[in-house]
Amino acid sequence: MCNFNKQDEDTKTFMALFMQKVADTVGGANFLLGIIEALRESKPHPLTINRCKIESSNAVIEWNKIVFKDKLEVLQEILVVHKSSEKPDFNILNIENQKKKKRIINVVKALAPIEFIVKPKNSAEGEGFEFTIFETIDFEKEFVKLNPVFIALFFCSLNYTKQALKYEVV
Repeated sequence: MCNFNKQDEDTKTFMALFMQKVADTVGGANFLLGIIEALRESKPHPLTINRCKIESSNAVIEWNKIVFKDKLEVLQEILVVHKSSEKPDFNILNIENQKKKKRIINVVKALAPIEFIVKPKNSAEGEGFEFTIFETIDFEKEFVKLNPVFIALFFCSLNYTKQALKYEVV
């Protein structure tokens, strides 16, 4: 999931176009990479800090709710389990263990209202963008999909985003 080289061509193209579009809304690739670096430098994990805001020299990311450590651990466990997933649309509820599935559903319900706003410090650089943790939530069909922007910003390496931004779409 966070290894750009292992993705299929469709996924690489999707992520390249998506990351370039996101970068353009915050002032360019360097501004986007700067905010990711600021997120990586934040200790403890940026999602758990009280002020719900991280600033780089050129951009700011804010969110409306703290993610508690137990919820973060479940998210990290999901990402470890799906680490080898090479498609961007994996279903995090696609597990056999009902107890774990229920725990994941509770985490999804708790984290679904969180919204992130990324914007450049200088509004002339771009309008910024917004995203949520989950791209799709459908409990009736037992389908929940994590947002690839969320994964890239908070969990993948800086190198992943660099590769996506440099990838040449054929």
